[in-house]
Amino acid sequence: MRHFTAAQLRPLLEDEARRWDTRLRWDYKKSTQLLLDYLDSRVLPGFVGLHGGRVQGYAFCVYEAAKAVIGDAYAFGEGESQNNPLCETLLHHLIEMLQATPGCDRIESQLLMFPSGALNGPFLSRGFSAFPRLFLGCALPSTAPGATRAETRLPAGLRLVPWHEDFYSGSGDLIHRAYLDHIDSQINDQYTTVAGSLRFLHNIIRFPGCGIFDTANSWVLREERSGLVQGLLLCSRVRSDVGHITQLCVAPELRGLGLGRALLHRCVAEFVRRNFRGLTLTVTEENRDARRLYTDYGFDVLHRFDAMVWNGSD
Repeated sequence: MRHFTAAQLRPLLEDEARRWDTRLRWDYKKSTQLLLDYLDSRVLPGFVGLHGGRVQGYAFCVYEAAKAVIGDAYAFGEGESQNNPLCETLLHHLIEMLQATPGCDRIESQLLMFPSGALNGPFLSRGFSAFPRLFLGCALPSTAPGATRAETRLPAGLRLVPWHEDFYSGSGDLIHRAYLDHIDSQINDQYTTVAGSLRFLHNIIRFPGCGIFDTANSWVLREERSGLVQGLLLCSRVRSDVGHITQLCVAPELRGLGLGRALLHRCVAEFVRRNFRGLTLTVTEENRDARRLYTDYGFDVLHRFDAMVWNGSD
């Protein structure tokens, strides 16, 4: 990939952006521009597929210390079925390269565009584990949620406040606590440490991979006396009229009190006030409690995809 310019990949990336908007109601242009900037700097590891001298597909990764994350794979005409020959070929070469890279002992991938099972070949043949995930969506009403979705009364001493950068440290600690021994920490190893959870926060707030961070509709549940962060909902804007929940978690000792629902209700009410028409999120299929919360609130499964993980030490 380092031998190719942004201009050579632009038609492919623009085609991919159109597909993201059509299939997932997601404006991918910011991510496309960031990727084009990286391409011109010639620092992005990956492969391209050529036909007649024109780029027809690509796959790339980024390194995070001893871990590699496969950022994307796409080819003209692929991504909506179980038949994706060029993407499979590109991923085969990329995974082979990564597993042979000294010091790379973990590889993660979540290729949201592809249906579950569509890329099993290159991953499972190289020892990856698959974790099915769901892309959920909810059409927002034209007025604020009514009595059937009334706000949960918060326990004494807890306060719901808008996101502020002062909450970084406490939110990183909460994410780490919330995902201890959780299946999602097998998918994203950033959750396994406080430092990793802080990197996760930095990535979703500073970079457009999950949309443009929406400070005005991100919320924190804090203990008024201690200031301890006990609940968190972070949102981004993935299109001018569609929001995306990038994180929703509650401290383990406070689960079952309806706090997740309270955070969700506040988020929906704010987007309705701003005339948004849709809200999306992703959830691991095995996470039954979270799925129940979302489906009870009116979210539907729009798409099923896979998270893939390889641990070289296993």
